[in-house]
Amino acid sequence: MTIFLETERLILRQFTKDDADNLFELNSDLEVTRLTPDVGQLPNSTEIQTKTLPQYLAYYELYDGYGCWAAVEKSSQAFIGWFYLRPAIHAAYFNPQLADGDDIELGYRLCKAIWGKGYATEGAKALIWKGFREVGMHRVFTVALAVNAPSIRVMEKIGLKREKRFLDELGNDLVIHALNKDEFESLSRI
Repeated sequence: MTIFLETERLILRQFTKDDADNLFELNSDLEVTRLTPDVGQLPNSTEIQTKTLPQYLAYYELYDGYGCWAAVEKSSQAFIGWFYLRPAIHAAYFNPQLADGDDIELGYRLCKAIWGKGYATEGAKALIWKGFREVGMHRVFTVALAVNAPSIRVMEKIGLKREKRFLDELGNDLVIHALNKDEFESLSRI
């Protein structure tokens, strides 16, 4: 198991092929996916094994410091979801009008059982710190549905500022929050 980073309560580690069942279970919870691009799409275990996991594993070969990591709760050693910090060009919806190809996207998906415990804020904050301080990130951004108030609160807590609101090609009302390195440096709370 290769650990990317640790926080007080979390371990973010590289995914392995053994995580297929974890991803399947996470993506099978309609409450977890209701405010994501996967809304209404039940996962397919074959697709997770042949597409999703290989994509996550490929990040580790392509980049030093960017990728998608399995989130493990230290106290229970349980898989509780994932976080990613990845170049914007890997987003399925990448659009040069919304983000520069050098921008880094922050995202996460966590099990419902741990919602409201601050894990999203803790993991996202640690990734942003590592991205700016150790990996050489210049700008980070997030994309969320405008109705996803909990995720928007996380973005604001970690210092990201709302940059724009727009309708995508499917009619989804989306918001982008972002933070550049200069802004990060001026924040004393991150």
